[in-house]
Amino acid sequence: MSANNQSNIVDDIKSRCNIVDVIGRVVPLKKAGSNYKGVCPFHNEKTPSFVVSEAKQIYTCFGCGATGDVIGFVEHYYSLDFKGAVELLAKEYGIDLEGTFKGSKNKDQLFEINRQAARFYYRAFRERSNPGYTYMKRRGISEETLNEFGVGYADGEWTSLLDHLKGMGFSEEKIFEVGLVSRSKGKIYDKFRNRVIFPIINTSGKVIGFGGRILDEGEPKYLNSQESVVFQKKNNLYGLNLTRKSVSSQDSIVLVEGYMDVISLYQSGIRNVSASLGTALTENQAKLIKRFTKNVILSYDADSAGQNAAFRGLDVLYKEGCRAKVLKVTDGKDPDEFIKKHGKGAFKGLMDKAIPYGDFKLDMVKSKYDMSDEQQKIEFLHDAVEVLKEMKPVEADLYIKKLAGNTGISEGAIRFEYSGNNSQEQNYNSFHESNGVEGEERQKIPLLERDLLSLMFADSVYIGLPDDVKNAAFASNAGRSIYSSLCRLIAEGKKASGSVLREIIDEEYIAALGEIEENSISEDKEEKVFADCINKIRKVLLKKKEEELIAKLSMADEEENKQEIADFTQQLMEIQQKLKD
Repeated sequence: MSANNQSNIVDDIKSRCNIVDVIGRVVPLKKAGSNYKGVCPFHNEKTPSFVVSEAKQIYTCFGCGATGDVIGFVEHYYSLDFKGAVELLAKEYGIDLEGTFKGSKNKDQLFEINRQAARFYYRAFRERSNPGYTYMKRRGISEETLNEFGVGYADGEWTSLLDHLKGMGFSEEKIFEVGLVSRSKGKIYDKFRNRVIFPIINTSGKVIGFGGRILDEGEPKYLNSQESVVFQKKNNLYGLNLTRKSVSSQDSIVLVEGYMDVISLYQSGIRNVSASLGTALTENQAKLIKRFTKNVILSYDADSAGQNAAFRGLDVLYKEGCRAKVLKVTDGKDPDEFIKKHGKGAFKGLMDKAIPYGDFKLDMVKSKYDMSDEQQKIEFLHDAVEVLKEMKPVEADLYIKKLAGNTGISEGAIRFEYSGNNSQEQNYNSFHESNGVEGEERQKIPLLERDLLSLMFADSVYIGLPDDVKNAAFASNAGRSIYSSLCRLIAEGKKASGSVLREIIDEEYIAALGEIEENSISEDKEEKVFADCINKIRKVLLKKKEEELIAKLSMADEEENKQEIADFTQQLMEIQQKLKD
């Protein structure tokens, strides 16, 4: 979406959508002076501190600090991204989005093909006897749960779905594009045959793909839809469309490996559950999780492959700012088997005993060595220190003390090993999604971001951004992706060059990388340009905070919010002084 078009759509939505009406449908509001008040939907409270201003078309909570406009509320309350919130409001208020989002017409058609395929599989599962239904009932899954997850069945015929979709007017090319059929030797046929079908539905409620579990001895045991413009495994999680409210309300998520793990835990009453889609956990999946909670419990299979996947997943979650733990299934290969055998209470007991990030990683490293052998103990220490270097300093300090106590190695020796070899730049925080920057605009590099990245290419000393601006420095997708890749290379001790980056960044950002390489900054001006960039980012952050505080003050009740008014006023004076300076 172009910047101008985006701005027009946002303005149109705000002019037609009264924030009081939108919020009032889900939050009981009462008139309070010129504003409206209610109980905040984002945190538990008994005394209403959630205020909605009809005049300003904004909301704010004096309890938890949540604040924003009508689009921001829809994003937060319904757990949607910017595009999803815009689409929901536009549909409700009859606002035409045609041409607003690049490729939206083609995507809508692909989503519809998936929806019709899901209905076809759903009916096939229920309308006549079939091995898929028999298999799921044998696994102990109730009718209600099967219906909630939309479980279906693909028969063993070669073109059942293809014929059905073509009969509805969809072309073979579009059906192939969405990954429901395959081609071989000039013939086209259904991709999923003789399988239980698990529709994969995103948090906006759209069917984006399918997983299929084979019902005979063939391979592969599980088959997923191929990647398409509507389905990228790295961006989605199975079951989150059903479980996201439980995840938010319980402020934690249990992340498992398979479809059946999700379904079994959900049926047993563990509702804050989801699964990655047959791939190693990705940064984008971690970002998706973080929209609902920072507390993640990894419950992967007890075999070595599952534990190694947990080991890698911890790093991804940690770098995205999540608090991750690992649950070890003590009896049974996977969560599905365990909960069927022991029930919800026993599984909750395992959740309570989940092992924190640092302990699990160090235990995994320790399991490779014979600690009674002095040489192996030294080798373990070297590997353990590498784990410590990935942690924030405060956590590393805690685990240095733990290591000393558990191994008999002196704390001083561990600290010397840690600090003496810890010369690389590390521990870069994740970056916030930039609301409303879509399509082509997200692939461009703003001038400030281009200058920062150019400086980082010239001298790695500039990579270490100050903590207060690190999360706000890169608003564009291209900037965030290139910066993240650059940090990773430096942390791995590799030289950051355009040729190396081209191999690891998404193809859509190659052009932006070229812009950065062409953006030359003379060596004698580097420090000044860097300082100017940092100051500009700080000014933007201060102005944003100033606007938020002014809005909150305008909505505060002089009698009920005396302390908040005093605090906000003090903060506002400090910010305005900083802006003046």
